[in-house]
Amino acid sequence: MTHVLITGFAPFGGETINPSWQAASLVAAEPPAGLMVTAVELPCVFGKSVDTLRDAIREANPGLILCLGQAGGRPGVTVERVGINVDDARIPDNAGHQPVDEPVVPGGPAAYFSTLPVKACVAAVRAAGVPAAVSNTAGTFVCNHVAYGLGHLIATEYPHARGGFVHVPWAPEQVTDGTAPALEPVTVAHGLRALLVAAAHTPAGHDLKVTEGATH
Repeated sequence: MTHVLITGFAPFGGETINPSWQAASLVAAEPPAGLMVTAVELPCVFGKSVDTLRDAIREANPGLILCLGQAGGRPGVTVERVGINVDDARIPDNAGHQPVDEPVVPGGPAAYFSTLPVKACVAAVRAAGVPAAVSNTAGTFVCNHVAYGLGHLIATEYPHARGGFVHVPWAPEQVTDGTAPALEPVTVAHGLRALLVAAAHTPAGHDLKVTEGATH
C-alpha cells in the first residue's frame, strides 16, 4: 500500500476558508483503494510552511507527496510542472512577511521540476470529469515557495519519494460576484483521488507523451 502525504494551506489574504485544505481533508477522509493518505495543513507563511512540510514528511515517510494550494481565478485543477527559486510576494503572508526577490533556498538550483507524471495526472483528473490542465507557473507566493521547497526536500533528503504541487480553484462561497470560476471542494477531491491513483501507478520517470504546452 502506497502511503501518500497530502497538504493544503490555511486561509490567507482575509479569506475564512482555503479550498486546498478542504480538498486535502476530504481525500484523506475517503482515500482511493490501495492508498493510505495523511493530510496536513501548512501555514501560509514563508519558511514555516516548508519546515512544517519537512516535519510531516519525516513523520509519515510517504512514497507520494501532493501539496495543494489555492489559485483563485483558475477554472480547474492545475498540476504544476515546476517550482522556481524565488520569493516575490505581492501581499504579506499570514505572519506579515513580504519578501521581494529572495531565494527560497540560497544557493539552490534555479528550479525543480515536479517528480509526478504531470500529464498522466491531468489526464486522470479529466477522465474523472473534473477540469484540469498543466500549469507552468506556481506564482511567486507561498505556493511556489512550497513547490520549490518540496522539490529541494526530495532532491536532498527524501530521494525515495515522488511529489509535486497542484493548484485548485476557489470554492463557490469565495466568489461573491458570481463571475469568477469555482469548483466545490468535493468535486476537486474527486479529481485528486484519480490523480493520486495515476501517480501511484505510473513508474518513476514515465509520463504520457502528449502535448500540454502553452504559448505564453
